[in-house]
Amino acid sequence: MSKPAATAAIPPAKQLLHLVFGGELANVAGHAFKDLGKLDIVGIYPNYASAYAAWKAKAQGSVDNAQMRYFIVHLHRLLDPKGAAPQH
Repeated sequence: MSKPAATAAIPPAKQLLHLVFGGELANVAGHAFKDLGKLDIVGIYPNYASAYAAWKAKAQGSVDNAQMRYFIVHLHRLLDPKGAAPQH
């Protein structure tokens, strides 16, 4: 019986956490929300691609409400502001 070929350990991808949230704005020209108690916290995602997919789904689902806005926050930049995270 032969041994399986040795495989190199693949390091896990660096977590670049992103928060997706939204809510109704007080004014479409600004970023202040009407009611902070009604913010929609969509979730925290391990990379930009998955955060973007969640953001896009929520943004498209609220297209009929001009004051509803969703945002992606780069949490990894807040957690490690000196880190050299790659740009997307």
